[in-house]
Amino acid sequence: MSRFLLALALLVLVYALVLASFHPWDLATGTAVAGTLLWGCRRFVFGDHVPPIVGLPRRTIAFVPFAAAVVWDILKGTWNVALVVLHRRPLAHPGIVAVPTEDRTRLGVAVWTLALTLSPGSFLVDIDWDQGVLLVHFLDASDPDRLRSDQHRFYERYQRHVFP
Repeated sequence: MSRFLLALALLVLVYALVLASFHPWDLATGTAVAGTLLWGCRRFVFGDHVPPIVGLPRRTIAFVPFAAAVVWDILKGTWNVALVVLHRRPLAHPGIVAVPTEDRTRLGVAVWTLALTLSPGSFLVDIDWDQGVLLVHFLDASDPDRLRSDQHRFYERYQRHVFP
């Protein structure tokens, strides 16, 4: 039930943000539409047997620094790409780096790749599940070990607590 309510709240929030209105009638309409869609597609969205979300309050609190870290990465990536585009920094070593997925769950890998590709300057090329690596194109791949270390540090410090 907690997954249903969490999904319902997030869908209503997205609905209100898309409308740019938090008027009570808009929220009621969003709740009705989201509730109907979730109820009708519950087996597809949640599966047949849904275990409860473990540590939801702790994960919710840990989401704040995770989101802040993603925003900071986006700002840094935007700045670096702008410097390259404006010819203030040379485009010396772009390339693809194999970054290990380590012990991340499939959800953790999906969130990680989303956060990684939101930041300008990095782009997911492919996921090799057999080898356990992500192939990521970086604007500056001159030091692949540092990039792998940065990704590992980001996961351990911010993401593991929210999306393992």
